[in-house]
Amino acid sequence: MQTVKRVKGAMGGLVIACVFGALAVAGGVVAADFPNKAVRMVTGSAPGGGSDTVARVIAEKLNERFGQPMLVDNRAGAGGTIGADIVAKAPPDGYTWLVATSSSMVVNPAMQKLPYDVERDLVPVTQVSTVPFILAVHPAVPAKNVAELIQVAKARPGKLSYATSGIGAMSHLAMEQFKYMAGVNLVHVPYRGSAPAAYDLIAGQVQAAFNNLIPTLPHVKSGRLRALGVSSPARAPALPDVPTVAESGLPGYEAMQWYGVLLPAGVPKSMVTFLHKELITVLQNPAVRARLMDEGGEVIGGTPQQYAAVIHNDLVKWTKLVKAAGIRAE
Repeated sequence: MQTVKRVKGAMGGLVIACVFGALAVAGGVVAADFPNKAVRMVTGSAPGGGSDTVARVIAEKLNERFGQPMLVDNRAGAGGTIGADIVAKAPPDGYTWLVATSSSMVVNPAMQKLPYDVERDLVPVTQVSTVPFILAVHPAVPAKNVAELIQVAKARPGKLSYATSGIGAMSHLAMEQFKYMAGVNLVHVPYRGSAPAAYDLIAGQVQAAFNNLIPTLPHVKSGRLRALGVSSPARAPALPDVPTVAESGLPGYEAMQWYGVLLPAGVPKSMVTFLHKELITVLQNPAVRARLMDEGGEVIGGTPQQYAAVIHNDLVKWTKLVKAAGIRAE
């Protein structure tokens, strides 16, 4: 974790040069023995959920690097607000992390007053990965691409319905963004989770949805669903023949789920720098990259500043949409 070299300074004095370990920069110093106890990784999802999976993939390798337990603490509920609030109020010592989703960071603040401020009370470390959605329809829908779906929806306003995993979920906002940009009216049918929403789409009880990529793939390949487009700015490697929504009928469209690591505000800048380097090292591991890609994700691993910009820009984007669509938390 740390290499310390003793070298002679220009005046003959002894200088301690720390390579990668105890970083002395503005905002404090990371102790040479950090971490000397277990690190808590809080997620806002239940075991098996998106942020839980990301946390456990990262934790496995960090356990090896740190020689200390990386404890994944599942605090599901309120769309991730419970977990985020715990971290926002935790001591800023580097021992409590938040593995967050875009829903909890940029959608929840747009829909309701929270007990914390995302940009004030949490410090970004890195955006771990992004995951696109598939715009899928039941085969009975007479549309083979995005442009045709828009035509069908305009010809039958209010007659097509779409499923989501709940009000305020990214799947909900992805379709609301689609409706807003395309000028169409589809009826929202919220479910308690992505699984029941997918079941009813396959059964034809609803006609369309923006679904998570990986769980939807088998149903697309079997013909039970038809994929019209992916929500990412570029085509998904798992579905290279399916165009993006933007290139197939709705220029400029993009809606992504993302995962990232944040710390409580007040943590020393040196700690952010140190943990960012550790996380980047882990994210460059081929096994970690493969595991995250198996979940349909693209590994990002940007700087804290880049992640802060993503959060800010998405807050502006989704707040504008939530207000325009009149979406309210229930």
